[in-house]
Amino acid sequence: MRVGVLTGGGDCPGLNAVIRAVVRKGVQEYGYDFIGFRDGWRGPLENDTVPLDIRAVRGILPRGGTILGSSRTNPLKSEDGIRRVKETLVKQEVDALIAIGGEDTLGVAARLSGDYGLRCVGVPKTIDNDLSATDYTFGFDTAVNIATEAIDRLHTTAESHMRVLVVEVMGRHAGWIALHSGLAGGANAILLPEQRFDVDQVCAWVESRFKIRYAPIVVIAEGAMPRDGDAVLKDDTLDSFGHVRLSGVGEWLAKEIEKRTGKEARTTVLGHVQRGGTPSAFDRWLATRFGLHAIDAVRDEDFGKMVALRGTDIIRVPLAEATARIKTVDPSLYAEAEVFFG
Repeated sequence: MRVGVLTGGGDCPGLNAVIRAVVRKGVQEYGYDFIGFRDGWRGPLENDTVPLDIRAVRGILPRGGTILGSSRTNPLKSEDGIRRVKETLVKQEVDALIAIGGEDTLGVAARLSGDYGLRCVGVPKTIDNDLSATDYTFGFDTAVNIATEAIDRLHTTAESHMRVLVVEVMGRHAGWIALHSGLAGGANAILLPEQRFDVDQVCAWVESRFKIRYAPIVVIAEGAMPRDGDAVLKDDTLDSFGHVRLSGVGEWLAKEIEKRTGKEARTTVLGHVQRGGTPSAFDRWLATRFGLHAIDAVRDEDFGKMVALRGTDIIRVPLAEATARIKTVDPSLYAEAEVFFG
């Protein structure tokens, strides 16, 4: 058996842990050969490969990013993309493909598996934690820890100057990072893509905080939108999956708070800091287990599936089901956090 491995979409702490687990168990227990495809789906699209063996995965467990590289390449939108991917897999004598990624990367794997018969197994990766078929995705815990530490640090400078600090975190359609880091970091308001926010209400929370001589922290997801407005875009360009580039809602909100309250406000955009660096212990553990179970699915020839965490068990779910919808924050969870607003 010769197995291909790729990592697609945004980089994420824990990707290397998956690669390591897949290769270690695949070689040691099943005698498989491995080949890595560079930069996500661009690798099989352009026949760009790198050898994968036990030596190649030594020492990569604590490293962030991915030794295979990543990209947002969409072969379904490329000229003759399906044919080129299939030709590469035949040329490289690949019997099965393990795709590690989020909704876009795994959406491609679902199409290739379901419509074109490619033998694919998926591993869920996204710091946004928005894949519906798994309780958690690796990368999320690390991102939340990084955002929480930043919020902790910002509390002290906000209180020293008695100013509002708006912290913009990642989250295009789902506000899991904002909710978890905001609650853990003691934010005075948390704004999510799932619920449009009222700027006047945010300003009321801000002013309430100042009345007790504390400086407020407002955590906002990049995809959050005001009740009377649209998403704030970095620019109008689209990636190959049709996504716009979000950024700037935090700066916009800070200006609105200053204008309406007269209080000084500043913005911190965490951006790609949330993706980088060493993965947390939980993410290493989860990513490693995903990798071990993914290569088991290959051995069982259980293709068209994604490994997923349910409770403490790793299960397999159809790729089509896993990518059918986004997992968003339930209103009841948001209501729990609202106790601490203002």
